[in-house]
This record gives sequence, structure tokens and C-alpha cells, in this order.
Amino acid sequence: MLSDQTVTRSYQLNNGDDLDPLIERIGDAQYVLLGEASHGTHEYYLWRSRLSRRLIEEKSFRFIAVEGDWPDCYRVNQFVRGYDSSQTAEDVLRAFARWPTWMWANWEVVALAEWLRLHNRSLPTEKQTGFYGLDVYALWESLASIIDYLRRHHPDALASAEDAFRCFEPYGGDPQSYALATRFVPTDCEDEVTHLLTTVRQRAGVETDGRADEFNAVMNAESVKGAETYYRAMIAGGAESWNGRDRHMASTLNRLMQFHGSDAKAIVWEHNTHIGDARFTDMASAGMINLGQLVRETNAAENVVLVGFGSYQGRVIAGRSWDAPMEIMTVPPAQSGSWEHAFHQLDQDDRLLLFQPSSRHVDALTVPRGHRAIGVVYRPEAETGNYVPTILPLRYDVFLFLDQTSPLHPLHIASQTGPPELYPWGV
Repeated sequence: MLSDQTVTRSYQLNNGDDLDPLIERIGDAQYVLLGEASHGTHEYYLWRSRLSRRLIEEKSFRFIAVEGDWPDCYRVNQFVRGYDSSQTAEDVLRAFARWPTWMWANWEVVALAEWLRLHNRSLPTEKQTGFYGLDVYALWESLASIIDYLRRHHPDALASAEDAFRCFEPYGGDPQSYALATRFVPTDCEDEVTHLLTTVRQRAGVETDGRADEFNAVMNAESVKGAETYYRAMIAGGAESWNGRDRHMASTLNRLMQFHGSDAKAIVWEHNTHIGDARFTDMASAGMINLGQLVRETNAAENVVLVGFGSYQGRVIAGRSWDAPMEIMTVPPAQSGSWEHAFHQLDQDDRLLLFQPSSRHVDALTVPRGHRAIGVVYRPEAETGNYVPTILPLRYDVFLFLDQTSPLHPLHIASQTGPPELYPWGV
């Protein structure tokens, strides 16, 4: 069991005002990375929304970047900036068709997108808050967007995109089929993708004028390049596919910061396994890195705040296998000896835990404990495999412990309605 001395500062969490100590802890940091212990828990999205709204209003954070694909999230970006008046936030988010749809096609993100649009409405473009995706999966969608961009703006350069399209076309829109094929034949599409990226960079001229359309084209080209590399590495196995994916997300985040200017501030929403520093888990012994580690390594300590999340028990949205139907599953009480179990034993209230630099040298804190991580595939009966040995106060700067949690509210469940606690905006 943990003692009261284990965490330097601990605060009860009831509403958005209880985030004041965290707002103070963030200070002038430019990077705030917000985790989650599952992709299907309502409270993780709710508290990330509450904190994000405060950071945008009180500290002028310029964008939210999420564990989602660039093309899908860029449509959300266009909506929240007021460029698309023909659709509602629900319309835009229902278009997220890639499994697991519930990660972003949910009422919690609908509420956030509507709030962002209202917030941006009275602001000049350069002061508005954007919404972007950092992930690598949207090879075909990004390629289609590039073809459309070149056809409209640079038809003389369209051949490079068509060459890349023809290279991938035999695989029927399935990047994994492409990746499998590269294991048995000595050819792949890497050269075509590299040439496409070079062409788009040259024609878009994003480094000189920074216009949104050109920036979007370059980011889609970077997405195609990252996806092609990721899928080949995934088939090969080992840590490199994970590492390549997180390096791509770090590079995308860096390009977003450059695009938004020297005073830009970023909020990132991803799973704990991406934002919690991998060096303080067993990921390190497997040769794995992650986004939180990379951001910490390339920025001053006071400029980065990593916020982890966890809970003791509840329910969650997940699938029992990849591409399986989403369902509500029971999350059993945390295993004895885990961080979640220890916090539950100490205090069954929801808590905001701030780890101070001085506390990181306390022996009790530097002993790894299991820290639950639930993915989009979840089997509650195999709970033992869902714990990552973690030195919590080194992996994160801040931890939100939520004792009892409930499932996310997906849009793609019949007769589902939005949770009332997301409205009005002041809640």
C-alpha cells in the first residue's frame, strides 16, 4: 500500500476547477501530452476535454493533436475553423470509418469539436485552435487527397502521384497486403513514395508561404511516406514498426509546431503507451521508444508536461479481436500490487497527483509496479497481460486517478445519445 508521503501533492477531483494545480504546474510549457489507459473510457475523454479547454482559453494553446489519421482529423480541423458550414460536428465525426471507429466518432469528441468551433468563431485565423491527426494508417486516404490537390493546383506534377497510386493499386486498398507482398518480392513502392514527397514539397512551397492548403498537401505526402514505411516494418516484426510509428508522430508534431510559429503550444491526446516516457517501463528493455520520450529528449524539462491516466475498475468500449464489433466490457478491479490498486487502497476518491522532481528520488517510487493498459482489443478474462511494469513518477509528471469509470459514447451505436454532463460548456 502507498502512504500519503508517496506523492508530493495530491488533490481531489470533482470538476474542472479542481484542475487549478495542474494549470499552475503546466506554467509556460509548450507541450502538454494527455494520455489514457484505454481508448474507450468516457472519463478520460471528459477530463482531457476539460483540461484542453482551459489550456486553450487561459494559456492560448494553438492546437490539439491526436492519435488519429491526418485526413480524417483535418476534416475536423476545417470544421472547427468554420470552413465547412454544411455539416455538423456529428456529421464530420460519423465519417470516421476506420476501425476502431469509436476512438474519435463519439459524443465526447462531438462536444469538444462544437466547443472549438464556437471558441474560434470570433477569432482571426492566426489565433484559432486547430485539430490534427498524428498517426500513420491512412495511406490510401492521404494519397487520394494528394492526387486531388495536384489535379487542382499543379496538374503538371500529377504524374508522380499517379505513379505511386499505380504501384499500390494491385493490393486493392489494403496496405497490409502490400506489406506482405514485399516480403516475397524484391520490389516495393518506397521509391515512388519518396519521389511523390519530394514533388509535393517542391510544388507546395510550404516552407516559404505556410498556406493551409499547401501545408495539408505536404502533411498528406508525409503521411503516405510514413505509412509505407510503417506497414513494411510491421510485417517484418520486432520493435521497429512501433518505433517508426512514434517517430512519425513526433515528426508530425514538430511540423505542426513549425507551421504554427515560434509561440505555438500543443496539446496531444494519445494512449498512455505513447505519451508516458518509455524509458521508465519495460518497453525500454524491448528496444521500444515512444512519443513522450522523444518530446522530452528534444525539449527542456520545464517545456514538457506528461499527464497519465488510470482507473481502478468500471466499464469500457473495446473489441475482442481486431475488426470485431465494439461492445461494452467490464473492467475488473485492478490487480493487487498495481499502481491502480495502491491508489484505490489509499483513497477511493478521484485524484490529481503531481509528481515533483524531489519526489522522484524517493525509493518507494522508483520500484516498478504494474500499470494497466487497455487497447482497442481487450479481453477482461486475460487481465494479467494488460499491465506494464512502470515507475510512475518518472514515466509521467502528473497522474489522474479515476477510481470508477464508465464506457465512451460511440456515434455508431443505434439510439445512442450524447452524455448530458458534456453540456453546457461550463460543466
